Amino acid sequence: MPSPRSTLLSAGLLLVLLSGCGSSPHKAPVEERRPTQPVARAPVTPPKPAPVAEPVAVVTPAPETPKPLPGVESAGKPGFYTVKPGDKLIRIALDNGQNWRDLARWNAIENPNVIEVGQVLRVVPPGVDPNAVATNAVAFPKPEPRPLAGKPTAAAPASSAVAAAAVVSVPAAQAPSAASMPVPPPASAPAREGDEDMAWAWPAAGSVFAGFEEGKHKGLSIAGKAGDAVLAAADGRVVYAGSGLRGYGNLVIVKHNTTYLTAYAHNQTLLVKEDQAVRRGQKIAEMGSSDADRVQLHFEIRRQGKPIDPARLLPAR
Repeated sequence: MPSPRSTLLSAGLLLVLLSGCGSSPHKAPVEERRPTQPVARAPVTPPKPAPVAEPVAVVTPAPETPKPLPGVESAGKPGFYTVKPGDKLIRIALDNGQNWRDLARWNAIENPNVIEVGQVLRVVPPGVDPNAVATNAVAFPKPEPRPLAGKPTAAAPASSAVAAAAVVSVPAAQAPSAASMPVPPPASAPAREGDEDMAWAWPAAGSVFAGFEEGKHKGLSIAGKAGDAVLAAADGRVVYAGSGLRGYGNLVIVKHNTTYLTAYAHNQTLLVKEDQAVRRGQKIAEMGSSDADRVQLHFEIRRQGKPIDPARLLPAR
């Protein structure tokens, strides 16, 4: 029979167990979550692909049409000249028997030092028939032997004596007028009445050491010493006095009429100015060696701009 002590312990243990079973079990805390409204978000736009650069068409502007050079419509016509590399207005005027100032005026050239290659210049006066001028430029009577003035040789025909009378220089006081001087008719149309009837004089006293050669030497080279007088070969007007023409040094150009002009080169001193009237035998310069290898006078006579042999016109001496 169990003892009372053990019975009591068993009853207490049973009571503890029953109290533990009857109590509610311990629950873990539960977090109550309420449903939340979705947060409005901006729609995510997918990134656009980088634009591919389209080829840009490069437009090259059309080249400007070059401005036509002055006077090109007259290229190749008689009485007109097409400028070439190295040309100067003074040279063009000399080669065409004109005053360079006239060329500048006829062609509306403001700066005579500026002309363009390919530019076409009028080299005959407006209103003048260039075909007639071209004909006159090549017409020159063949020279005849020149007897002394007033003493034609018996063998010389009358025409020779007449031709000699037209070129022999006589003192101004005894010089016949253009109307009374017998002149043979030219081979073609005359330039202008009186233009061929000129009295010529030698431009210097020295001897000729180089004569005229067609296409090689355009005039006479006359010897002398520095400072010797250079004289106008005929009445006229100075159309150029300066040193702007290469190869001529200090140069004087005298225009005598519509047909003739003369050039005096290599001077050491010029004694006249442009547009100055001069008389035959007047001192216009002093001989020198400018742009030359020795003291000399280079003397030219040009007929319609074309160099001719001065010995055909100068009096015998």
